[in-house]
Amino acid sequence: MAKKKVAFVCSECGADFSKWQGQCGACGEWNTLQEFTVSNSKSAAVREGYAGSAKPGQNKVTTLDQVSLEALPRFSSGASEFDRVLGGGLVPGSVNLMGGHPGAGKSTLLLQTMCYLAEHMPVLYITGEESLQQVGLRAQRLNLPTNKIQMLAETDVEQIISIAKHHEPKVMVIDSIQVMHTPGIESAPGSVSQVRESAAYLTRYAKQSGTVLFLVGHVTKDGSLAGPKVLEHMIDCSIMLEGDSDNRFRTLRGIKNRFGAVNELGVFAMLEHGLKEVKNPSSIFLTRSEQAVSGSIVMVVWEGTRPILVEIQALVDDSHFGHPKRVAVGLDQNRLSMLLAVMHRHGGIHTGDQDVYINVVGGVRVAETSADLALLMSVLSSFRDRPLPQDLVVFGEVGLSGEIRPVPSGQERLKEAAKHGFTRAIAPKANVPKGGIEGMQVTAVEHISQALEII
Repeated sequence: MAKKKVAFVCSECGADFSKWQGQCGACGEWNTLQEFTVSNSKSAAVREGYAGSAKPGQNKVTTLDQVSLEALPRFSSGASEFDRVLGGGLVPGSVNLMGGHPGAGKSTLLLQTMCYLAEHMPVLYITGEESLQQVGLRAQRLNLPTNKIQMLAETDVEQIISIAKHHEPKVMVIDSIQVMHTPGIESAPGSVSQVRESAAYLTRYAKQSGTVLFLVGHVTKDGSLAGPKVLEHMIDCSIMLEGDSDNRFRTLRGIKNRFGAVNELGVFAMLEHGLKEVKNPSSIFLTRSEQAVSGSIVMVVWEGTRPILVEIQALVDDSHFGHPKRVAVGLDQNRLSMLLAVMHRHGGIHTGDQDVYINVVGGVRVAETSADLALLMSVLSSFRDRPLPQDLVVFGEVGLSGEIRPVPSGQERLKEAAKHGFTRAIAPKANVPKGGIEGMQVTAVEHISQALEII
């Protein structure tokens, strides 16, 4: 028997250790080391996958100016929103990891994409969690063409690679990587050992054959991808499909992309016949009541390479407990507490005895700081119970000293708002164009006190 090597791998950062310990010495997390067993005969072959598709005798030193900079030969997935998140389309030889909560629509989106691509090229869909009958029933329910898509129910990685070499698909889906296993690894599917080595084996095949590979991954309770962190370093593109089961809209967000911009956002609507792309996301997030209500305002956020108009709502109410609540849905709760302190210190608005609830309509998660000014204005509107104008749009970052800082792509944000019929805007002074925006009255502000006085 081949001698086995035992190591302990941190599930958070991917660091290796020769013996178990309570705390990871690399990232400082506790109880994250898991046993990792690889036979020497198998590990040498599998670990070659980390190096890509280079073969002996082909490596040579070259200068950067001699590298070909021709555009990558991309092809469309059939959905423009999916192509946007991927950086413009599918790249041959790329490895893409798609994560999401159960029921988000990962398998549905990939099945729709594969049925479309099967009309133009050979594809292979490997299902390890569901039977072929279950996948067939889903395709029938979605009214998808099934006469050309090739299916395989298998969890052995070596068998999958052998079959793939015979059929030579251009695109291949592994659903999911957590149920795949390599015979040389004596551990259960889903463990650090199996996920790491299975992904390395599949990545090596994709790089050498030029196959577009999609790996479906599970997520943990906190929403991060399950499995070792080294898995995220091996792949080229990591995307997350977000959305609650009771919400008809799903957002596809790019987390890592070696072939395009990160933080790109694609929006889909979950309908009876599957996921349908929403080409104008601002239109679905601006479904407001005809009558103006207090605590509601529209802001412009920048997602990837385009602006999106989103409504933010605030509710301020008397606190009946000793510690007032600060609840933020779609925004950072710590930043909400900080901005309330800034408004009290530099705006004179005291909310220390009030419960403050913030919600971003449509289930969108806003990570950038351009929502600061809109958040404070919605809080003041609810606190004073005075509705804001329906044709007003607001954006800007608020500093700790009360100054309104500029945000990237301010002119593009204003043009997007004007396109949707907004006639008034409050924006940082540095973001207001000299010539103005046609059909829009833009008010420039430099301090939080100026913005509060305007409304």
